Amino acid sequence: MDDLEHWIRLAAIPSIDRLKHQQWAELVSVADFQQLDDHQLQQLGFTAGQIQCHRAVTAQRIEHCLEWLHSSPEHHFIRYTDPLYPELLSQIKQPPFALFIKGNPALLNEAQIAIVGSRQPTATGKQVAFNFAADLCRLGLTVTSGMAKGIDGCSHRGALSVKGNTIAVLGHGFDTVYPAQHKELAMEIANSGALVSEFLPDVPPKADHFPLRNRIVVGLSLGTLVVEAALKSGSLISAGYAAEYSRELFVIPGSIYNPQAAGCHQLIQQGAKLTTCVADIIEEWSFLQNNGLSPIKDKEKNLQTGLFDDGLLANVGDEATAIDLIAERSGLSVAQVSIELLQLELAGEVAAVPGGYIRVRRA
Repeated sequence: MDDLEHWIRLAAIPSIDRLKHQQWAELVSVADFQQLDDHQLQQLGFTAGQIQCHRAVTAQRIEHCLEWLHSSPEHHFIRYTDPLYPELLSQIKQPPFALFIKGNPALLNEAQIAIVGSRQPTATGKQVAFNFAADLCRLGLTVTSGMAKGIDGCSHRGALSVKGNTIAVLGHGFDTVYPAQHKELAMEIANSGALVSEFLPDVPPKADHFPLRNRIVVGLSLGTLVVEAALKSGSLISAGYAAEYSRELFVIPGSIYNPQAAGCHQLIQQGAKLTTCVADIIEEWSFLQNNGLSPIKDKEKNLQTGLFDDGLLANVGDEATAIDLIAERSGLSVAQVSIELLQLELAGEVAAVPGGYIRVRRA
């Protein structure tokens, strides 16, 4: 049995993570681990259930996993010791022991924003998720979500609509597409982004897998945007992970009469940032810069340079000009204009006033 097979056998043990392995890695190699008896495994901290699962891993399962890995150059197995293992993910409290990836593994180290929300969103929620994902991708961010029905799916589609990067984290192995209605979406994401799972290919979807999936979605990302969430929504689990990992939490408000917004309002009351446009996310420069976001820094520089070249500034006069009028004149979306006006305001070229923006004339 070679080293790869040993690592796959370890990856098959439920709830094993990088930190647990590091506690005994210097004492026992991955090869010697296979020779330990139950008592020795208990001494290393393994539960009876984990030991039972370890003993139940068959040669056929390992062979099936190896066949999956070797069936395509787009199939990858990334151990936590691999340089491609995402740095942000390694900082969470339960970093995955290893990841199976279908697509581009390098994307996992790109600057990401997670978008999560209801599986049964309103029409407005769907449109908001789609639009935010598209606009974030236009700025060079990667959109990460869980490929569930509802907000997750809309977020992935919004990213794909502008040929942006998107990552889907799965609560099962790659032999399954769940939900089945997302089969085509999964193919699109794999072709231009990445599908990610910590489970062996033959592991089916189970209810307790999805909170585990959520920790990876949030762990990969610098910040998490909640679009719609009821009071008992699974999205609140993701919000909890964001707080636990000290990651930024952005929340879209909704109508007080919409039960799908109740969880969002609760999060805002607890201190999450109320978010109404992409500019509300981008203006959090401190969270971007503190995380060494060089792609965003470069994008910021490009935006500021491009603003003056594009002549957007020419569409702002000495009298207050509304954002929608500036958007109409410049041919850009309102969201994009909001972001670029924010850059101009930071540069001291325009000022926000009642009714819109005015040009700042220098002496």
